[in-house]
Amino acid sequence: MTVLNVGFVPLLDAAPLIIASEMGFAAEEGLALNLRPAASWSLVRDMLAFGAVEAAHMLAPVPVASALRMGGGNTVPLSAGAVMSLNGTVIGVGEPTAQRMRAAGFGFDFADPVAAREAMLAVAPKPLRLGVPFPFSMHYELVTYWLGAAGQGAVDIRTVPPSLMADAIANDEIDAFCVGEPWGSLVVEQTAGTLILPGTSIWTQAPEKVLAMRTDWGEENAALRNALIRATVKASRWLGDPSSSTVASEILSATEHLDLPAEILDRGLSGHLTISSRGENRRVPDFVNFFAGAANFPWRSQAEWIGAQLARRTGQDETAARKAAASVFRSDWYRDAMSKTGLDVPGASSKIEGGNAEEMPVASALGRLTLQPNQFYDRRVFDPDPTL
Repeated sequence: MTVLNVGFVPLLDAAPLIIASEMGFAAEEGLALNLRPAASWSLVRDMLAFGAVEAAHMLAPVPVASALRMGGGNTVPLSAGAVMSLNGTVIGVGEPTAQRMRAAGFGFDFADPVAAREAMLAVAPKPLRLGVPFPFSMHYELVTYWLGAAGQGAVDIRTVPPSLMADAIANDEIDAFCVGEPWGSLVVEQTAGTLILPGTSIWTQAPEKVLAMRTDWGEENAALRNALIRATVKASRWLGDPSSSTVASEILSATEHLDLPAEILDRGLSGHLTISSRGENRRVPDFVNFFAGAANFPWRSQAEWIGAQLARRTGQDETAARKAAASVFRSDWYRDAMSKTGLDVPGASSKIEGGNAEEMPVASALGRLTLQPNQFYDRRVFDPDPTL
């Protein structure tokens, strides 16, 4: 049995690593995972970069930012061997803003991103102080994409660790937030705010977290790398079964993992969210996707989209950024790891992002793979560079 040190931030989407350890999927691959929690994304990134851990639960844009030499000088090359989850985030506002939105007639349907944006900006303080967990995160990319030109000059985006988001709202340090579950639900539980949107309403297939490794470690330890990818995917497949959510919630609630009540964790796992202290409930199908439709496959086009977004907001050359970004989502590692498992994998390494409103069959190793609907809220389409 080989011990691997693996970093994570206590969030619902760390579940594949926790379940891999607790349910024996890692042991099946000859691994023992020493899971090491971190309080912030900067800390878990540094743990990985400086060799304190061999792999980590990581924000999908972090390896891309590293490739673009962003992030305060910490530019150790990182690679994503698998996508751990799609979506799983919520956008919410503090109670003062929520009350003004209600008074103006907003119905909190939890489904219309344009109506929610306009209702929020119409009554929010200016500038709107909006908390996200890290500058290089899908939270940041999704909210800036969603706000677009409407948010220019009207929004002050601030970094707040996930576990401190509820306190930041309650203490009037921010007016709104985008965060991964269960921390949005904790805002509601503390009667500090109301949820207005799920991340899925902005992009149905947003790659939220990845299984990240230092690129040199992954290249030099292919057998261990592949074993860890397989263990994570096995756990993701188990999590993808709706009947697993109750057991998963109990496991994740343990003190050494998320240390929160199982009932709150089950909201995100099941997609049955309580959005306000009034007890309003909303059902969000596929709120977080751990497995369905090749969710774990690290598409280079996903990384390209992130690279293009980062380039636009920092003034880098977009073509060069897209090329550098595509190289860190390692579809080649994933195929190598899954080659003898019998699990179907896509034949291509990129796809058009935002291009299908319905499920879509795609060419695959076994010829039976269907992708989930993939759309942006504004129906734009991102066409990847076919040469990457």
